[in-house]
Amino acid sequence: MGDTSLLLFALHIAGAAALLIWAVRLLRTGVERAYSVQLRSFLRRSNANRMQAMGSGVLAALCLQSATAVAVLVSNFATKGGVGLLAGMAILLGADVGSAIVSQILLLRQDFLIPLLLLVGVVLFLRSNRNEVRQLGRMMIGIALIFVSLGMIRTATGPLIENPATASVMGYLGRDILTSFLIGGLFAWAVHSSVAAVLFFVTLAGQGLLPPTGAAAMVLGANAGGAFLAYVLTLTAPLTARRIVVANLVLRGGGAALVLFLLSKGAEDLSWLGADATRQIINLHLVFNAALALLCLPFLGWIAAATIRLFPERADGGNQLSQISALDPSTLKRPANALACAAREVMKMGEAAEGMLRSAIALFDTWDAPTAKAIAEKAESVSAMHADIKHFLAQLDHEGLSEAQQGKVGELATIALNLEAAAGAISQGLVVQAGQLNTEGLAFSEDGWADLVDFHDRVLSNAQLALSVLMNGAPDAARQLLRAKDKVRKTEQKLQDRHLARLRNNIPASFETSRLHQDALLTLKNINAAFATIGRPIAARSGDLLSTRLSAKPKSSTADGG
Repeated sequence: MGDTSLLLFALHIAGAAALLIWAVRLLRTGVERAYSVQLRSFLRRSNANRMQAMGSGVLAALCLQSATAVAVLVSNFATKGGVGLLAGMAILLGADVGSAIVSQILLLRQDFLIPLLLLVGVVLFLRSNRNEVRQLGRMMIGIALIFVSLGMIRTATGPLIENPATASVMGYLGRDILTSFLIGGLFAWAVHSSVAAVLFFVTLAGQGLLPPTGAAAMVLGANAGGAFLAYVLTLTAPLTARRIVVANLVLRGGGAALVLFLLSKGAEDLSWLGADATRQIINLHLVFNAALALLCLPFLGWIAAATIRLFPERADGGNQLSQISALDPSTLKRPANALACAAREVMKMGEAAEGMLRSAIALFDTWDAPTAKAIAEKAESVSAMHADIKHFLAQLDHEGLSEAQQGKVGELATIALNLEAAAGAISQGLVVQAGQLNTEGLAFSEDGWADLVDFHDRVLSNAQLALSVLMNGAPDAARQLLRAKDKVRKTEQKLQDRHLARLRNNIPASFETSRLHQDALLTLKNINAAFATIGRPIAARSGDLLSTRLSAKPKSSTADGG
């Protein structure tokens, strides 16, 4: 093969891999934007027993096409006490199985599906005004592009099957399964998708380019790499969340290493898994994850106890470095640097407010005075940060700022004001309401509590989206954030109507807690509105603000009720 042919092959295979990675993410994005709230609610409620938790993990991964995405969701729930360690581990084991099933489904080869999915998907995405229908179109486009990318890989690798140099390299990978395992793990970690990695390796094996043993080792490595990716993404999460992810990393990574060891000892005959290389490798992926889940499920109690012993609670030593302000006075003469410092401090405000919101809901179920005190102290810290940001921005030489920089100053000041309002609403609203519930010895009705928790989870999800918008400034995410604000307004009204219906049905608990329940819903709506203001200037710059109900209202520097 000449240099030109080699470069052309590398270009084709890289383009096909890039399309595969992007298509998998496109599919997952559609699911998240259409059904993220429903998925979060489903996962949170599916921890009654191990089998139910594992089943919910399977279904969640089937929807999200990613065990890693499920791991991040579960870590969020664990942080606020919504999912325990044992249930969380069961959910992640199920998610690994679901991810393997997704790989099986996406290997279907039906030529008529590609044009059909593209046609219907594009029509739905471009012509529909409903977000759920548009996202369904996005999902269909993603599936079609996955099929296209796999076809590109087959086409690009076809001429290489008989090439001696290629055969030599691939033969080496078939013999050195440890190197293949590491390549598989690194590739899955680099592309942030074990599904995309597995599909890529299985396609190469199906073409006869990659020996079955090498492909098997790479797929096992992709399993370990996917578990490691979830560990990296939750490194900054609280210990209760990290325990779940670490346990999954040990189980999945250790299991993959054990199977690799068996392969190295002569168990490389995979004919029992299928008639051809494609079926053998993809079935190995499914059998490995299913067997791991079934073997570990009965022993999760012991595994959970061992995990707690290995990762015990530690007293907070009070990291003073985390208290250092990003506002550097030496940058005041350099407006671009000063605004970057202010943006970082505003982000810290947002992260603090989001953490307060995450912790507050548990107080309605079980009152904890230290947690309430910590939230109040954090609110005071957020207020102090807001004062510092205002003072810092006021010291800038505004006459020397460009028009864009002056606009940025106004945006940061408005966002900081609204984040302080959100923190105040959490501390002086939700925490006070939870305290009154505890003092009066009351409890919400079962349906009322479920409504409140679901609504809180929706608002928390929007707060996390708002921080993402603040960090990357993506117009598409800003539009999604503003649409989510409108959905929260409608949902709050719907939940208030549901509460009134319970009153009409003479449910005693609803009568006793009526005022607190309605106040909590209203407070959460206002908190959501405060976070949603982050998306407003970005949507305005991209010309999308006129398409939202916000354009009909006068602009305000404070959070409105939505």
